[in-house]
Order: sequence, then structure tokens, then C-alpha cells
Amino acid sequence: MMTIEIDFDVYKALTARRSDETVSYNDVLRTLLGMGQPTAGLRRLFGLGGAKPTPSGSSKGDVADWNYKGIRFPAGTGLRAKYKGRVHNARIERSGIVLNGKRFATPSDAARAVTGTNINGWRFWQCRLPGESGWRRLDALRQDS
Repeated sequence: MMTIEIDFDVYKALTARRSDETVSYNDVLRTLLGMGQPTAGLRRLFGLGGAKPTPSGSSKGDVADWNYKGIRFPAGTGLRAKYKGRVHNARIERSGIVLNGKRFATPSDAARAVTGTNINGWRFWQCRLPGESGWRRLDALRQDS
């Protein structure tokens, strides 16, 4: 295995772009460089870990993506919300939002599980899409579409 030296700020930026531990730094760099993901055979040959390659050429998105109210959330999208001084983290999976091991069908349902009251989940949650470093409110995604 080859190594390259990077400074701490580059390391932090690469780490922020990993949606979870299954996404390797190599995967992040390949995405940033527009190289796509290596094939499964190359992964085994070179011992590369990380996320499985995603099918290319699909205009509808990956089958594991979650589509809700006209917005496509890629699988692995991180969600977070600050409530009463505590940060709550969730994750987008195929059929919705997973929070503390429980699946929710809507952002508001997941927000209600945190707050115990009815709340607008689109304003409550922030998201970070895979490959992005910044967080933004879910309702900003609706405005962008």
C-alpha cells in the first residue's frame, strides 16, 4: 500500500466528506477527482476497503436512495439536529430515516421522536449529503429543487 502525506486541514476536509466509516479516504479522493469508484475486482486486488461501487448511468439514482416529497436523498446522507443542548444524529437509508436504530417515514416523524411534540422536520433537521462537507437544513433542499 502506498501512502501520501497531507496536512491536518486536508485530513479534516477529507474526513468531513466521508458519509460513514465504510467510505474510505480513497473513495473520497476518487470522487473529488472525478474518477468514479474502482471495480470490485480492483478493490480485491489492491485490498481497498470502503463503500461498494454504485451503479453508473442511472438517471433515477441508486435503488438505496430515499425519495420523499420530490427530493432524492442519497443513501448515507447524514442528518443532525440540536435540541435542548444535545446533538441528535440520524441517517438516510432506503426506506427513510434511521434514528437510534428505529426507522421513520418522514422528517417530522423523526423530529417528533426527539422532541416529543409535533414539529416541522424540514426545519428541524440539517443534512450533509455524501461527498459534501457542509450541513444545510432540509427545507433548503426543497428550495433548491
